Amino acid sequence: MGERLCMPAPMTTRNCREEKAGARPTNTKTGGRHEGRAPPRLFVTHPLDGPGRRLTVGEDMRHYLHHVLRRGPGDRVRLFNGRDGEWCARIDSLERRSLVLVLEDCLRAQRDDPAIDLWLAFAPVKRNANEWIIEKATELGVMRLVPVIVRRGETRRVNAQRWHAIAREAAEQCERLSLPEIAEPLVLDQLLAQWPQDRRLFAARERMAAPHLGECLVHDGLPAGGAGLLVGPEGGFTHEEHARMAEVEAESGVLSTVSLGARILRAETAALAGLALIAARLDCEIRSCEEGADQTQ
Repeated sequence: MGERLCMPAPMTTRNCREEKAGARPTNTKTGGRHEGRAPPRLFVTHPLDGPGRRLTVGEDMRHYLHHVLRRGPGDRVRLFNGRDGEWCARIDSLERRSLVLVLEDCLRAQRDDPAIDLWLAFAPVKRNANEWIIEKATELGVMRLVPVIVRRGETRRVNAQRWHAIAREAAEQCERLSLPEIAEPLVLDQLLAQWPQDRRLFAARERMAAPHLGECLVHDGLPAGGAGLLVGPEGGFTHEEHARMAEVEAESGVLSTVSLGARILRAETAALAGLALIAARLDCEIRSCEEGADQTQ
């Protein structure tokens, strides 16, 4: 007879958190080789709707877990799908081209991310810079990414599949419970015409006499409908594009021209600088609301 493997008992929420914090894993087959390492966190499209549900994932995830991370039957993973919160699951079996997971416990209920009401509209730049923007925007909680086609843009090509992969990996790493939506590209006129009237749009327009974005956020706050940031290309907006934005700003009040400081920033740096300011303001407002609610209880 072959050696009988002692399989671990189902993992409770407490045990999964202990493993995440560095407690010794219970999987006797792996011989403690993952001690001190958090269970990997993965995005899936499957429903995560209760303990005992069996999920069969495909060859790509099987290869990643088994060959890259060296995980096998009995090891735990954390799963999220953007709808059902985050779950602890156990690798049940390895097939030739698939892997079976069994849900055990819900670790976090689905909730809105701290900066859920933040959008980014940006002119696509070179490939590596685009991927950097997608990654950092995801980490900062951006919920919608809108590629904007402008006259001086470096490219009109959008590799949506690649961008989705970058966003997924960033969300897995930064503990988000959702993935940002990646919208279809829009020319600038379309973006301005379709922009929601209750969502403030901060347009970072270089070399313009405008209040600093940080000052605007302190003095005016953010509307209930949320906020968005518009960042142009490396070569800047054209005279016609500036004129169109000025027209929208005067007519609707939805768009606000802002400065990101005295220095001329690269497009990807401008996106990150602006997003960080808005995300910080959103986090402060949420924290203030939560503290106020606690004091009234």
